[in-house]
Amino acid sequence: MVASDVSAPSPRSPTERRASLRWLAGSRLTALYFTATLLTPPFAWAQGSATPASDLTPFARAKAEALLRDQLPCLGCHTLDGKGGKLAPELATVRTRRDAAYVARVIVDPQATVPGTLMPHTPMPHAWRALIVRYLGGDATIADAAGDVPPIDAAAPVDSTGATLYAHYCTGCHGSRGRGDGPNAASLPVSPARHASKEVMAARPDDALYDTIAGGGTIMNRSPRMPAYGTTLSPAQVRALVRHIRSLCQCQGPAWSTDGQVAPK
Repeated sequence: MVASDVSAPSPRSPTERRASLRWLAGSRLTALYFTATLLTPPFAWAQGSATPASDLTPFARAKAEALLRDQLPCLGCHTLDGKGGKLAPELATVRTRRDAAYVARVIVDPQATVPGTLMPHTPMPHAWRALIVRYLGGDATIADAAGDVPPIDAAAPVDSTGATLYAHYCTGCHGSRGRGDGPNAASLPVSPARHASKEVMAARPDDALYDTIAGGGTIMNRSPRMPAYGTTLSPAQVRALVRHIRSLCQCQGPAWSTDGQVAPK
């Protein structure tokens, strides 16, 4: 802004001046609050070990619940206060069943904590992970010390058809035959994709299927309850799942999206 853009202020009454000062003071306090809680690491709610959720500020609690409800895939399998999926335990009471170290470790690296678990590692900003760990009663110092992405076992055996991977990770929501009728489907706010539908799947390129499996529903403008498996499964395993979906629908993607070559194993 240059000087010529600024017009002379109009006279204000004493009442207007007092209101302006009150607003300015309030806005400065608000800015200080958000700076202290959001922008200054380590985050206030992420310090220390296990802390009851009641010790979080109302803002931090509300943010954690909003993330779980609207941004993260956790409620695709878990429930929170009775709302959510039916494949995994209730989150509101996890602190009564597990110690703080376990809660943190299973969020940071589920596969290393419980080998073979259905729960994938969920990519998220470090601040989100620290807040969720603290909200659920976990030891936030473990989350602070962890890297953002756990190592993937690139040498893990891959079922060439993807059927084994699909049965383990996908059938709870999509159903064993890919009809969108898994035991968890009725608990989801958006019906799972029908992988057996030729009409639906023929409109989706292999790249879109790969990206949805690897990156989750949110990045594809679909339901956030669809988790991301790109930091749990290797690229070869994700491709195996794409091939299995094609076997379920007995179809290929749109002609413009393929060169006719078989995807590498």
